[in-house]
Amino acid sequence: MTRVEEGMPHAVDLAVEPFGWFLLLVFIVGYYFIAAEEKYHINKAKPALFTGTFMFMLLGGYYAFNGLDFRPFDTEIAHLILEIAEIFFFLFVAMTYIEALIERNVFDALKEKLMRAGYSYKQLFWVTGFIAFFLSPVADNLTTALILSTVLITIEKNNKEFLIPSAISIVVAANAGGAWSPFGDITTLMAWSAGKGDFTDFLFLFPASISGWLVTAYILSRFIPDTTPAKIENIEEVRIHKGGKVIIFLGVLTIAMAVLGKQVMHLPPMWGMLFGLSLLKLYAISLKKYHDHDIQIFKSVSKIENDTLLFFFGILAAVGALHFAGFLAHAVKLYDMFDPTIVNVGVGFLSAIVDNVPVMSAVLKSSPDLELSQWMLVTLTAGVGGSLIAFGSAAGVGVMGKLRGVYTFSSHMKFAWTILIGYFVSIAVWYTQFEILGLYIKH
Repeated sequence: MTRVEEGMPHAVDLAVEPFGWFLLLVFIVGYYFIAAEEKYHINKAKPALFTGTFMFMLLGGYYAFNGLDFRPFDTEIAHLILEIAEIFFFLFVAMTYIEALIERNVFDALKEKLMRAGYSYKQLFWVTGFIAFFLSPVADNLTTALILSTVLITIEKNNKEFLIPSAISIVVAANAGGAWSPFGDITTLMAWSAGKGDFTDFLFLFPASISGWLVTAYILSRFIPDTTPAKIENIEEVRIHKGGKVIIFLGVLTIAMAVLGKQVMHLPPMWGMLFGLSLLKLYAISLKKYHDHDIQIFKSVSKIENDTLLFFFGILAAVGALHFAGFLAHAVKLYDMFDPTIVNVGVGFLSAIVDNVPVMSAVLKSSPDLELSQWMLVTLTAGVGGSLIAFGSAAGVGVMGKLRGVYTFSSHMKFAWTILIGYFVSIAVWYTQFEILGLYIKH
């Protein structure tokens, strides 16, 4: 049942066997419960973790029952653990820094300044959008969307003509901002970690990302009322606690270490991030010892959304099981049957329906033979495409929770056409850069 090439057996192609289709059914059922999180009130991490681990238990049992050579299975597990660990620890450090900044009042101070500014509705719309676009590459799209949607609902609780377009703009900006930075979105991080492009290659997606958001935002701004919200009285001044600005600097330094480690020293990005975490812990000790300020770094670690980390573990394991079973080897044939550009544009629509993490994971696992320009396109479409539907991205789901009853699936879909226009504008800019001008040709 195994094929031998240069002495190493290949994994069995289960995509053509009944057991393989049963495995696919397990994935589909598991993913249904992940997607139906709101309906069943089950955190998506639970079905994701169960599905991913169960599928490999089934595969291991199948190999044992049929007396197959376990060497391909062992190799797949080893590669998968390495892949997941790199993403897991990277996110762990990034989320620790975010929690430390929250504890030091950095984001509350930003929110307070926006509330005091006395902006009109249209000014608030543009300011929150621009902050979302440029904060997302450093923080992440979910954290960015949650912070700025909190600003919206604090300033205005009832005016849906302002809230809905502004919420959509924040979601689109957060996702678009994350698409051009390896740190801004999990899909971009996955592509960078997999070596599909250097750090600077992703930066070339900036024109496409910002153009798409600006077009969508301009159209949405036409629906914003030309008035000013009532001024919020008695706002307490929020000060950044001691050490907050140093932690911002350490966060930037940590990102620089991750980039240099990857590009110069051939270390995985998580290595530079963990080095940055060590700096944060050492700074916490000095702050306590010399200034009697306890930033409670261990409390910041304890506040990390473990369900988010476990969701990524589960979904990456589930996609890894489909890859090992042979399904992705068949899916990759789409790139041979159709123009890669068409397939990658379709990936963006699939990301909106399914979720960009498993879709990007599937593309990376199948590893089609693509030029750099096409890897940049699929990174762009997987990141930006999630904005097309409210629950197509973590940012959208987070804002739906914050603006419950205001920003809903139906209210989002009323303006989805504006996002679709921006989506194709982003692709057009990419096409001009990479295909017409050929500015970044690299294999």
